[in-house]
Amino acid sequence: MYSEDYERARAQERNTEDVYSKPVRAGKRTYFFDVKATKGNNDFYLTITESKRRQEQDGTFSYDKHKIFLYKEDFEKFAEGLEDAVTYIRTRLLKDAPDSGDTQPDGPSFNNVSFDEF
Repeated sequence: MYSEDYERARAQERNTEDVYSKPVRAGKRTYFFDVKATKGNNDFYLTITESKRRQEQDGTFSYDKHKIFLYKEDFEKFAEGLEDAVTYIRTRLLKDAPDSGDTQPDGPSFNNVSFDEF
């Protein structure tokens, strides 16, 4: 994980209260799962940021970022859509690919994903 990237991502939204943050390094990308409180602290939402570090021609580094805001009323449908898409890829598109050993043959189940803890 690139600490500069993590600090920049956190600094962008200081107008809300950070409740929980989980950076996940995955190859050339880092994903940030940030739970935020609204200004009145009476509601919560999730931001998912994908950040990819790239080297410019002059040798300096910059970051390509993409962010999704996920609100509580969309948690279940988002989780269902994610589960469906991952299951489709694993069962129909990668069924002949060798198992990497870090997942079950049928893929992980997202049925017990709960956003209530946020």
